[in-house]
Amino acid sequence: MNTQSIRQQFPSLQRIHNGAPLIFIDGPAGTQVPQAVIDSISHYYKNSNANTHGAFITTHETDSVIDSMRTSMAALLGAEGPETISIGQNMTTLNFSLARALSRIFKPGDEVLITQLDHEANRGPWLTLRDFGVKVREVRLLENGLLDYEDFEKKINENTRLVCMGMSANSIGTVNNFHLVRTLTYRYNAWLLLDAVHYAPHFTIDVQGIGCDFLLCSAYKFYGPHVGLLYCKPGLLDRLPTDRLRVAAQTAPSSIETGTLNHAAIAGVDAAVKFLASLGEGTSLRGKLVDAYSHIAKHEHKLASKLYAGLKKIDGITLVGQDFSSAGRTPTVSFTMRGKNPTTVCNHLAAKNIFAWDGHFYAIRAIETLGLLEKGGVTRMGISLYNTEEEIDFVVNEVKKIASL
Repeated sequence: MNTQSIRQQFPSLQRIHNGAPLIFIDGPAGTQVPQAVIDSISHYYKNSNANTHGAFITTHETDSVIDSMRTSMAALLGAEGPETISIGQNMTTLNFSLARALSRIFKPGDEVLITQLDHEANRGPWLTLRDFGVKVREVRLLENGLLDYEDFEKKINENTRLVCMGMSANSIGTVNNFHLVRTLTYRYNAWLLLDAVHYAPHFTIDVQGIGCDFLLCSAYKFYGPHVGLLYCKPGLLDRLPTDRLRVAAQTAPSSIETGTLNHAAIAGVDAAVKFLASLGEGTSLRGKLVDAYSHIAKHEHKLASKLYAGLKKIDGITLVGQDFSSAGRTPTVSFTMRGKNPTTVCNHLAAKNIFAWDGHFYAIRAIETLGLLEKGGVTRMGISLYNTEEEIDFVVNEVKKIASL
C-alpha cells in the first residue's frame, strides 16, 4: 500500500491545527472520509436530489444510486445479491427493528444468547425481548479478553432461537470465533446474528462462507457516511413481521426500511466501497475488495503491533486484551495508565493533536466485567489504513511523556 498516496485522498488529513498536523488514531469510533465519497454526496445533491420510483430523470437516478449501493455492499460482504442488503439510519436502529419483529414470532420460553463482550447495540435490543417472556442469556467474558466458549456450549440449547455476537470487540480488539459459534447454532437450528461494525473496516467478510443469518455494519467505520446496513440471508427478511406502513414495500430488502432514506449518504456508501476496491486488484468488484483487504490487514497489523510493543515498554501502562502475536485481532489497542484516568490521558494527547478516546465506547458490559468501569474505562487507540509509522512513533513518545508526569 502506498500510504502517502492514500493520505492525499483525505482532505481532513491535510488539516493543520496550532501549527501541526492532526493524528487520527481514533478509527474504532469512525474513520475519515476520502474526497471521492465527499464528491459523490455532493454530486447527488447537485444533480439527482429526488424521491424514488417516479417518472422523471432525477428519481430514476435516485433509484440507480440505491441499487448500485446495494450491489456494492453485497460485494463487500460476499452476499448472494443486492436483495439481501437493507439500509437504515444506523446499526442500532436496525437492530431494534429486528428485535421488535422477532418479538412477534418468539414465544415465552424461547431463548436468545448474547455476550458480555458486545457493544450495547447488540445487547440492548435483545434484552427488550425479556418483556415478551423470552429468556436472554449471557456468555461470559474471560479476564484475558476472550469469550468463554465452554460457557457458550453450556448455555446454547434446544430452546435457543437466536445467538447475537460481535465479530470483533470495539473496546479491546478481540476477534471472536464466529465460525465455531456458527457450528453450535447449526446444532440447535438457531439463527446467528453478527455485529460487524468493528470488523468490517479491517478484514474481508464472506457472509455465505460464514453462514450467518443476519449481519450488521456501519459505513462510517469504513470511510463512508453515517448509514447502517443489514444483511439478511435470502428469504429470511420476508418471513419477519417488521414495522412498516401499508404503503411501503412489503418485501426484502425494503421491508425493514422506514420512511425516506438518506439518498445522498447512500451515494457516499457506494463511493466508499469503490474507494476500498480501488486499493486492490482483480477482475471483479469482489475480487478487488478481497485483494485490498489483504493489504489493509497487513498494514494495520504492522502498525498496531508497533504501537502495542511501544506502549508495553512504558512504565505504568497496562495493556488490556490479547497481544499481537497472531493476526487474529483488530488493530485496536486499549490501555490504562497508573495514576491517571483515561480522560486525563486523552486530554493530554489532544493537546498534541493526537485523537484518541476514553471510556467504555458503549461496550459498557465488557469494561464493567473487566473491572475497569469504576476507573473510567480505558484509553483506546485504533489504526486505520491511512496511519503511518511516523505517527505511531510520535504517539508512543507522547504517551511516555504523560506517564512520566
